[in-house]
Amino acid sequence: MKVTILGSGNMARAIATRLVAGGNSVTLLDRDPEKASKLAKELGGQAKKGAKVQAAALGSPIGDTVVVSALYYQVALEVVGSYKDQLAGKILVDICNPLNQTFDDLATPPGISAAEELAKLAPGARVVKGFNTTFAGLLAQGHVGGEPLDVFIAGDDEQAKATVTGLIAEGGQRVFDAGPLRRARQLEGLGLLSISLQSKMAKPWMTGVRLTD
Repeated sequence: MKVTILGSGNMARAIATRLVAGGNSVTLLDRDPEKASKLAKELGGQAKKGAKVQAAALGSPIGDTVVVSALYYQVALEVVGSYKDQLAGKILVDICNPLNQTFDDLATPPGISAAEELAKLAPGARVVKGFNTTFAGLLAQGHVGGEPLDVFIAGDDEQAKATVTGLIAEGGQRVFDAGPLRRARQLEGLGLLSISLQSKMAKPWMTGVRLTD
């Protein structure tokens, strides 16, 4: 499958790493095309099954069915709004934790998630929340303690969630469907809690949220 990622930061790198490991092609769109091109070249050497990685400037047309918004909350609002017409019918994966300026709470209004706000900005998109409880370094590594990471998703479109589940599984991760898109509120709260705990961890930013039997 072909996937477009908005952004070329640490989470974009990590998600793209998992996608190309599963044999999926990736297009990186960033305001700094040179940065995106450098990352594309790096990831291209890791691609499996003939997958390709390319880069272009943010604002370029989006032709892929799946689009991952790997952007900070406020930037995501701006960029997704600018692409709203092109996102109609596409699967939009939102990964952000909408932190406030002091990083100690969520910046979203009460009773709504960042994912739901993006869905309002691009009403034709099929929005899926995902990856917000996984940190970039661990996701790029692909496992913790020899076990695959757990990735939690939420969305109202079952077909869209099935597609995203397939992409995540191809990258070697374990997927849990948390339910409808409104469950993104709880996932973003879980993301905030996990971020808040990192200063107490022996290996900060290399921890994961996992369900066990």
